[in-house]
Amino acid sequence: MKVSIIGAGGLVGSCAAYALQCGGVVREIALLDVNQDAAAGHALDLLHGGPSTADQVITSGGYEQVVDSDVICITAGLRRKPDESRLDLINRNTDLFVSILDQIKQAGHRSDVIVHVVSNPVDILTYVAAQRLNLPASQVIGLGTQLDTIRFRSLIAQRLTLPPTQVAALILGEHGDSMLPIWSSATAAGLPLDKFPGWSAHLANELFERTKGSGAEVIKKKGGAGFAVGIAIRDVIESIALDQQRILPVSTIQSGCYGLRDVALSVATVVGRQGAIERYELDLWPKELQGLRRSGAVLRQTLETVLSRIG
Repeated sequence: MKVSIIGAGGLVGSCAAYALQCGGVVREIALLDVNQDAAAGHALDLLHGGPSTADQVITSGGYEQVVDSDVICITAGLRRKPDESRLDLINRNTDLFVSILDQIKQAGHRSDVIVHVVSNPVDILTYVAAQRLNLPASQVIGLGTQLDTIRFRSLIAQRLTLPPTQVAALILGEHGDSMLPIWSSATAAGLPLDKFPGWSAHLANELFERTKGSGAEVIKKKGGAGFAVGIAIRDVIESIALDQQRILPVSTIQSGCYGLRDVALSVATVVGRQGAIERYELDLWPKELQGLRRSGAVLRQTLETVLSRIG
């Protein structure tokens, strides 16, 4: 499988490439960036590590790379300026993203390509990508709340002094302010989380709030998030490459799940070689279902503003 990463000159894209190299699953990794020297430098750095990782082809270049790619991963994005509104940032990132999509169209791509959207606002841009590239909704997968979910699990495990792999918990909805934790199905070491020794409603709220602010916390301390994002991207791409059909909280355009339609957000989604194969309606608590639908409404309002602008 060939994966092209657009925006690979930056922190997120380069960390995704490194995670995929260490995973050793994909056959070829192509790095693209407006800063061609940065992409070429990262490609060379990865190439040097090849003898100790996997027999992969590592390349860099322009949009000719996407033509035969199985997965196109888009990580390019702009950072918020001081005193810039959220909508202004959304508009700037959407403009950049649309220009990338147009270059993908111009270069050409496989009819069965899977487009993996990482750029923010990921839910809005996932919808725009499917529309602009005229691809089936199943072939456009946003990273969504997969990153939030593994952050969430890691913080719960740390607080409960458990191995991270023994915590199962989901965050669904928007990758943003209206995301919601799904406490109803959360477990620790196989026990319902609310039955685990030391668990409390106060701790639950504290850990969720820290999860919501984790991106900002990492940016404040080191300038930008990269490692965990790269791992989250690898989770999705390897599920595609190996046809693992893992259930992941990724963002796709909804067509009836939980009554949600015509908006992209994260629900429990089966991810395999054909993309988003199926969406599952977990048995949510009433307040969780209400929160998920509210998240959809928030996103739809922003989406309408963006679509009316880009046409």
